[in-house]
Amino acid sequence: MKQLTIVGAGWAGLAAAVAATQAGWQVTLFEAAPLAGGRARSLQQNFADKPLDNGQHVLIGAYRDTLALMRTVGLNPEALLQRLPLDLRFPDGQGLSLPDWPLPFNLLAGVARANGWSLKDKASLIQASWHWQRTGFTCDDTWTVAQLCEDARLSPRVMQQLIEPLCLSALNTPLHQASATVFLRVLQDALLGGSGSSDLLVPRIDLGALLPDACLQWLSTQGADIRLGQRITAGALETLTHANSPTQATLLACPPWEAARLSADLAPKWAYPCAELQHTAIATVYLRCTDDGFAGLPSPMMALYSDAQAPAQFVFDRGALTAQPGLLAAVVSACSAERDEVTEQVYDQVCEQLELSNLEVVQTVVEKRATLACTPLLNRPKPLIAPGLWACGDYVCGPYPSTLEGAVRSGQQVVTQLSQMADRQRLG
Repeated sequence: MKQLTIVGAGWAGLAAAVAATQAGWQVTLFEAAPLAGGRARSLQQNFADKPLDNGQHVLIGAYRDTLALMRTVGLNPEALLQRLPLDLRFPDGQGLSLPDWPLPFNLLAGVARANGWSLKDKASLIQASWHWQRTGFTCDDTWTVAQLCEDARLSPRVMQQLIEPLCLSALNTPLHQASATVFLRVLQDALLGGSGSSDLLVPRIDLGALLPDACLQWLSTQGADIRLGQRITAGALETLTHANSPTQATLLACPPWEAARLSADLAPKWAYPCAELQHTAIATVYLRCTDDGFAGLPSPMMALYSDAQAPAQFVFDRGALTAQPGLLAAVVSACSAERDEVTEQVYDQVCEQLELSNLEVVQTVVEKRATLACTPLLNRPKPLIAPGLWACGDYVCGPYPSTLEGAVRSGQQVVTQLSQMADRQRLG
């Protein structure tokens, strides 16, 4: 019998557990926390009798493996996710919004209609997009996104109102530090991935109900051994690891710092570089509008003008999305300020740009190590740690940045490798 022990029930671990169960593995899933979901989970704190989330998350239409996983465990993504054509307009109406048309007509029409953009701004984006497509969405591996934009001669307005918010939301790394190679790969999937690939998919329910709870229920019905609230020690990991058997493996689906701690004695050459990986923070400031006449934002998601003193890039109307009336979620990617400072700055920013006066802070969630700092030539760990011991997660070597899709793909790909090894042994 093929036996797989998975340590960590975040989205990578859950994706691996489902894929392994489908491939005939007997799965044991450990999670130190009492809830599954990792850094994309529900909180115990409620608003309007519905949970808050550990940060506002957004998917895009190109996240095909995540959407397929949802369907596998019995969920309907179309019902649970609000699908919005890419809309990066600001409260004053400026910015880019793509109509729900086939490619490339949606991009051409969106650029032509971009409010507040000059003809020079529009031409610079069209020319840059054509250039990137002609070169296969590749560039010098050492370039940052800022260098990529300079090479493409993008106008300052396009960089401020389009490239910067896209870069921060996708890579959670500032323009002058972010990898242009990875950014282009995300753009390619979003722009050329087929109909709906560039759409934004915003959860209509809390993150626990969006995927983790359904995965646990599906796994339980399939006979998986699920152990929430149970932490694995380094000593226990040595006992679990089966170095000489392709049909018995252990998969670390926990965060990189935890994976490094657990594997330090077994595989120091893998663990030490993993422990040194640099991360960036994401903050979500939940605000409540107490004005009885507040009917919500003009759209479920709006872009915000951001700088060092006004750090949020987007604000979401949770009333329209999750039936939590009056609740707004302002997101600060690549957050560098402390909790109290960022809360005060975002409060002032939302009040000013949305022209709201009756706001109160509900909660500020800061995930200090939300994602890898996605810099050029980043040396990400390989999935194989040692014989019989593997790793998966949004930080493991792969084409995607630290996103939910990257986590899901990583978990599934490791299971594919393990299954191929087991099949070779069986046939040999």
